[in-house]
Amino acid sequence: MEVAIEPKSIQYQPAGQFEDTRFEKIHNVIFNDSKTGSFEVAKEIAKLIRKKQEAGKKCVLGLATGSSPIKVYEELVRMHKEEGLSFKNVVTFNLDEYYPMERNNIQSYHYFMHQHLFDHVDIDPANVNIPDGTVSPDKLQKYCRSYESQIEKAGGLDFQLLGIGRTGHIGFNEPGSHFNSATRDITLDHITRVDAAPAFKGLENVPRKAVTMGIGTIRKAKRIVLLAWGQNKSEIVRETIEGEISSEVPATYLQEHSNATFVLDKEAAAHLTRIDTPWLVRTCDWTKDLTHKAVVWLSLQKEKPVLQLTDKDYNDSGMSDLLSTEQSSYEINIRTFNRLQHTITGWPGGKPNADDTNRPERATPEKKRVIIFSPHPDDDVISMGGTFDRLVSQGHEVHIAYQTSGNIAVADHEALKIAEVANSITKTDTFSKVIEDLNGKTEEDFDSELVRKIKGNIRRSESYGATRYMGIPDSQVHFLDLPFYETGAIRKKPLGEEDINIMNDIIEKVKPHQIYAAGDLADPHGTHRVCLEALFASLGQLKSKSFMKDCWVWLYRGAWHEWEIHEIEMAVPMSPAQVLRKRKAIFYHQTQKDGVMFQGEDLREFWVRAEDRNKETAQKYQSLGLASYAAMEAFVRYHY
Repeated sequence: MEVAIEPKSIQYQPAGQFEDTRFEKIHNVIFNDSKTGSFEVAKEIAKLIRKKQEAGKKCVLGLATGSSPIKVYEELVRMHKEEGLSFKNVVTFNLDEYYPMERNNIQSYHYFMHQHLFDHVDIDPANVNIPDGTVSPDKLQKYCRSYESQIEKAGGLDFQLLGIGRTGHIGFNEPGSHFNSATRDITLDHITRVDAAPAFKGLENVPRKAVTMGIGTIRKAKRIVLLAWGQNKSEIVRETIEGEISSEVPATYLQEHSNATFVLDKEAAAHLTRIDTPWLVRTCDWTKDLTHKAVVWLSLQKEKPVLQLTDKDYNDSGMSDLLSTEQSSYEINIRTFNRLQHTITGWPGGKPNADDTNRPERATPEKKRVIIFSPHPDDDVISMGGTFDRLVSQGHEVHIAYQTSGNIAVADHEALKIAEVANSITKTDTFSKVIEDLNGKTEEDFDSELVRKIKGNIRRSESYGATRYMGIPDSQVHFLDLPFYETGAIRKKPLGEEDINIMNDIIEKVKPHQIYAAGDLADPHGTHRVCLEALFASLGQLKSKSFMKDCWVWLYRGAWHEWEIHEIEMAVPMSPAQVLRKRKAIFYHQTQKDGVMFQGEDLREFWVRAEDRNKETAQKYQSLGLASYAAMEAFVRYHY
C-alpha cells in the first residue's frame, strides 16, 4: 500500500475507514515493506529541508539510531549525491548515546551517525549535535541541561525521527519515564540491553546507562515520525497505538501530539485490530481465507473445538454478518475443520500412489529432489529437523544449502579452544596466529579474516556432524558462504548480484521439486531476512526455466516464532522418537549451546525452544479438535 505521509488530521484518513480505526489513537500508515516506507519518510525530510532553504532558514532535525532509520539515511545520502539535496542549512540533534561511550567506539551512536549519514553529505560539522558519552559523572547533569539549551537556541526541533523499542521506549526513555522529562542520564531496561546484545557480542558488554533526550523534549518537536519494522515490533505497536497512555509504555505519550505519524511495514502493523481481527471493527468481505482465520480465532478465544462453535459464539464475537451469508455455523465449522485437517501430513514430499486432491503436496514425482536452505548452519535442524528426517527416510534426494558461514556466532573462547588443541598436536603458524589474534583482540575489534575462517570451519564441521546423523551424503551438503554476510561484524553488506548468482547456481544444479527456506522475518540481527530476499530474487530470475514449473517453495519459521495456525498450509506431525532425533541433530551444533551469543531475551537453548514451539503447535491443533500429536512442524507455501 503506497500512502503519502501527511500530518495527523481527519482529512488524511483513508475514505470509508473511520470505523476501522476507532481503536487507534495515533495516525499511522502501512507500507508493504520497510524500504518503501523509508523512502517516503526521506522524501518528507528532503522536502522540509528544501522548504527551509528557500526561506533562508535553518532546518532542525532530531535524529534516531538503530536499524529502523538506516534506509531513510541511505535514501537521503542518495538524494544528496544524485539530486543535489544540500544539508548546509541543517542542524541535527541526536536522541541518545550509551554512557559511558567513546566516540570512536564502533558501537557508539556518534560512529553510527557518521557511518550512515554525516560522512556522506555536506552538513557543517559544527551543526551536528550528538549526546557525549564521555562527560564525567560530576558534569553530566550540567551537560544535559546544556543540550536542552542548545535545542532551544536552535529554535526547537522542526522534525523528530523516532524508532521504538520493544519496551515502548522512544530514544532511551524507558518504562517509568515522565511525560515532561528532559535530557538526562537513564538506566537501561533489561530488554533494551538484551536487544542491543548482538551488536555488543554479548549482554555483559552492553552499557547499563545512556544519555537521552526526554519525553518532554521530543513532544516539543513540530513534527514527529516514528518508524517500526518487522514482526518483533507488532505487539508494542498495537499497544502504543491502541492502548491507554501510560508511563510503562512511554511511546503512548505521542497520542497527545498533534502532528505525529507512525510509519509501519505489514509485519509491524499485523496486530492492529483492523488488520488482525477486522470483524471487530467493520463489516467484512468474507473471503475463504478471512473466514478461516476468523473461525480459528473464535475457536481459540472460546477455548472450544471448531466443531462445537455455535451461532451464539459467532454473534457474541462480532461475526453475525458471517452467519448471515451462510446457512448456519455448522457449515462454516465443517469447512474450517476440513481445511485444518487437510494441512496435516506425514508425507512432506507427497504420498506415493495416493489421491493428493486434499493433501498439501503432490504425489508425483514419487522421489523428489529437495533443497533445504538454511540461513545459518543450524537452522535446518532447529526449524525443520523432523521434516528433514521424514524427507530422508521416505527416499527423497535431500540437499542442504547453508547460506552463510555463521562465523560471528562462534564465541572467541570456542575458537581459541580449537586453535589451542590443534597447536598442542602439531604447532603451526596458522593456529599460532589465530591464538595471537584472539588473545590480542579488544571489545572494539572485528575478527581478523583468519579468525573468521576458523570460526566458519568450526560451524561447517558441526553441520557435517548433524547432516551425517540425519543420513545425508557429504556431496549433498553445500556451503554457499554468501558474500553479504562476510564482514566480521553484525552489520552486513547489502545483498548483491554475487549473492543471487550463488543462489541461482545451486538451484540450477539441483533442479529441485521442493525448496524449503526460512520465512522468519523476526530474526534479531536480520540474516534470515536477507537470506529470504536472496531466495526471492533468485526465484524471480529463474522462474522462466522449465524445471521451475515443477518446483514448490515451502517456508518454515526460525527459532524465534511460529506461523499462526490459520496461516499453516502444511503441518508435519512428529512422534516422540522423531522429537528425540531432532534434538540429537541440534546437539551436533555444540558452539550454539550453553549460552549462545544471539539468543535474544529467551534464555532457553535452541533445542528447548524448538521442542516447546513444536509441542505448542500440536496442542493448538488438538484444542481446535484435531488429532493429538507429540509435536508438529509448520510450513506456508510461497507462490512465486
